[in-house]
This record gives sequence, C-alpha cells and structure tokens, in this order.
Amino acid sequence: MPIVNPRLVRVEFGWPIEFNMHIPSAISTLPQRSTELALLLESWANQNSGSNNFAGLDDMREKLRSAFASIPGISIEDIPLVGTPAQALRMRMRPTADLQILLNGHYDTVYEADHPFQICTKPDKHTLRGPGVADMKGGIVVMLAALRAFEQTSPTGNLGWEVLLTPDEETGSRASAPLFTEVATRCQFGLVFESARISGDLVHSRKGTGQFMVSCHGKAAHVAAPADGRNAVVALAAFVQAVSKLPAEIPGVLLNVVRFRGGEGASNIVPDKAEIIIDVRVTRVADQTMVLDRMQKLVALANIADGIQIELKGEFNRPPKECGPVEEFAFAAWQQAGADLSLAPFSWIHTGGGSDGSLLSAAGLPNLDGVGPVGGHLHSDREFCELPTLVERAQLTALFLHRVATGEISLLT
Repeated sequence: MPIVNPRLVRVEFGWPIEFNMHIPSAISTLPQRSTELALLLESWANQNSGSNNFAGLDDMREKLRSAFASIPGISIEDIPLVGTPAQALRMRMRPTADLQILLNGHYDTVYEADHPFQICTKPDKHTLRGPGVADMKGGIVVMLAALRAFEQTSPTGNLGWEVLLTPDEETGSRASAPLFTEVATRCQFGLVFESARISGDLVHSRKGTGQFMVSCHGKAAHVAAPADGRNAVVALAAFVQAVSKLPAEIPGVLLNVVRFRGGEGASNIVPDKAEIIIDVRVTRVADQTMVLDRMQKLVALANIADGIQIELKGEFNRPPKECGPVEEFAFAAWQQAGADLSLAPFSWIHTGGGSDGSLLSAAGLPNLDGVGPVGGHLHSDREFCELPTLVERAQLTALFLHRVATGEISLLT
C-alpha cells in the first residue's frame, strides 16, 4: 500500500510549496528488496576495483553496466579518459527533457589488488564490513535502487537524469575532471552518492584539497668539514617549522606533512638533498590563493640562505565545496522527504574530506553531497555500511526525484 502522510508542509524558496504526502508504491515497497540490495553490495565490494587495478576496474564497470541495463530505456556508454586505460561510465534517460539531474559516483576504491582487505564480512545482521561498502559502492547501490523505483512512478517525463560513474576519484579525479565541467552544462542539479556520516548527516560543505612537493638542494661535504657544505635536511626542517604555522594564521586551513626524505647517503656526508610532501586543505575558495602565496613567500625567505635552493611544486586539485541557496533549499526538501518517509532525523555538516561534489560546484552545478548510505571508517580495514540505510536512502532519493518531476520541488532559480 502507498504511504500517505496527512500533514501538509511548505518550503520557502522565493515562493511557498505544498508537498503531496502521497508516497508512490514503487517507493514505499522498496524495503521488500532489502536482502537483494545487501547481496548486490556484497558482490560488488568483493570485486576489487582499486584505482590502479585496471583489470579489476574493467570487471567492475561491466558489473555496473549489466545492473543499470535493467532500467528500461536507459542509454549506456563507456567514456575513455586521457592518461589512463580506465574508463568512466555514463548512463542517460530522457536527455531532451528540460530539467536534467546528475547522479554522480565513483567505482574505484583505495584498496588495491594486493591489499589484505578484500572480502566482506557481517559482524551482525545490520552491518556489512568490506572494501568500498560505504565509499562508495553502497552509494551506487542506493542510486540504482532509487532510479529503478523512480522510473515506476508517474509522471517521470518532465525529468531527465544522467548517471556519471568514474574510476579515479580516490586518486584525485585528474583524468575524469573534464567530464564534470561538461556535465555541468547539461544538468541543473546534482546528487553525489558519497556515504552519509555515521550520524546519518549529509555533507553541507567540504574543504578543498591540494598536494605539494617541496624539494631542497644544498651542498654535500664531509661531516668533518660542515662549513664546506649546506645541509638540505636542516634547511628543509626549518621550512617545515615555518609552514606548519599556516593553520594558526589562516582559520579553516589544515596542513599535514606526510613524507620527509633526506640524508639517505652515508652518515658521514652532509646531505645535499631533501624533500617533503604536504597535504593542504582549505575551507574557502579564497583560501587557496592565500595559502599558496604564503608558502611561496616562505620559500623565497628560505632561499636567502647561502647555498640553499628550495622549490615548491603542486596544486589544489579539488576546490572547496561551498554551500549556496539552491543547496539550502534542496536540503530542506530532502529533510522533509525523510520526515515523510518516517526516517530518523538528520542534518548536514562540514567535512575535511574531498569528493567530486567540489568539482561540480566549481563547474557551477549546485549539488547535495553525501546522499549515500550511512557508513564509516572509510579507507581502513574497518570500513562498514549500515545495511538498512541502503533502502532508506534509496527511498529518499526516489521520493526527491519524484517530487522534482511533479513540480513540487523546483530546482530552477
């Protein structure tokens, strides 16, 4: 039986909107598929698709192609990427509809073929632990289930959708980045199926991410005559001490020195080479310029020393994801859909982790991020997904799409 909620609510976004409390049966009956969805996730997570396991990525892409092909009328194409043998997967429905929504995900994981964490286990009947179950094969399961349900509702003809699944998100989305700029010209809104937080919250905003290599060249000499040399390790260590103060100087900045190499020769030689890798995360787009300018000034200051040459290389590969009025409105409608489905209340939070939602925002496409299932301990051998939330978040996505298709939710500004 369809769910009918007698309450009427209004969401403000320039004008009031009344939601129809009727829940189509294709959405209300999704819990009947809970076992099916859990088994599908387990089978996908047991398929290794580490970002550099190209054979595994090909196998995973074929599994995804086969699963999404079950949606009548869908068009599916492989998208070659420059600089990698891996391919993205694009699927579209009603591409000529006036309103287009993007559903975005990635099918690569951080677990390569030689990683010990390869097979799923179930600590209890509600939890699946395994590689990529939350980040983000669980999100793709939610996406697939939601689209199957939405396509059985009526009307659907007012809304077209596009699915974009990429194979390199975990390594920075460098090859797939142009696809986000392109898709932003076709779609008016996006849904990013990264996992929800352990609390159930979505992602309000994300820090931008960048990686930089700092190399230092000095002058080798015998340790018994240190004045004849220039110690690159000591010089670079002083630079690290200076650059580590940036988070205190610029609020919202995170900085982590993740590697320090130098002095790898004999211990009786003054080392002439050293290098570090710095991971930098910023909250605002403007922070990128501020941080880069400050680091360059510190480099210039260090290079005043006689015989020392420090060089900075790198870039911000993902800008911050900031929240705008369209996202604010969409999230209010998302929350209301959750309440109408009697789901546990949730909010949204700022997070330091990156996602392709940042690239979509930078391309001008507003989006809700973290709409996948609830999970946690990402990028570790404790990664897990709360299985009941596969159905819950699929229902939520399908109801949101249904309300957009009927005009109850307008995402056009």
